[in-house]
Amino acid sequence: MEKSFKVILEWDEQTKVYVVTVPGLPGCVTQGNNRKEALERIREAIEGHLEALSIIGEPVPW
Repeated sequence: MEKSFKVILEWDEQTKVYVVTVPGLPGCVTQGNNRKEALERIREAIEGHLEALSIIGEPVPW
């Protein structure tokens, strides 16, 4: 079963990139030069974040 997470995509005027955060996974954040790139990167970041939680024995938020 695939879990979905709410993401927040925001334009950062100072750095001129899109920043994406995952409220349900504190610390899971990435960025991209455009929306598509930022959203692709957050998928990878979520996978890595969940894998890291599993490795260190922390509960995975389902």
